[in-house]
Amino acid sequence: MEITHIEHIGIAVKSLDESIPFYENILGLKCYKVEEVKDQQVKTAFFMVGQTKIELLESTSPDGPIGKFIEKKGPGIHHLAYAVKNTDEALAETESKGVQLIDKKGRKGAEGLTIGFLHPKSTLGVLTEICSGE
Repeated sequence: MEITHIEHIGIAVKSLDESIPFYENILGLKCYKVEEVKDQQVKTAFFMVGQTKIELLESTSPDGPIGKFIEKKGPGIHHLAYAVKNTDEALAETESKGVQLIDKKGRKGAEGLTIGFLHPKSTLGVLTEICSGE
């Protein structure tokens, strides 16, 4: 697997409306997109920092993955996403090396990316996302 760069850092927040002003008014970043990913029960907001994005994640349901994360751990860093050329190939390669996967095949994520997650039990406790633009 060839990682080209850190695609984004996912941060779970209780409210985009309350969180976006911090990133814009305090850090001086500009939110360039807000998007809902219905099948993941999440609304996202994106900011660019150089080549890397910050992705704020607000749950649209308490039963969704971000809602459960916030209930258990509170707001904060949720995942680290790496860009690769092909998500499915990267997932297959990591699985062949003994990594436990959350997703065996890529699925649609925000911004039209194909995404797949590696289980934190196999990644030293860090929820890891693999994503590509294919």
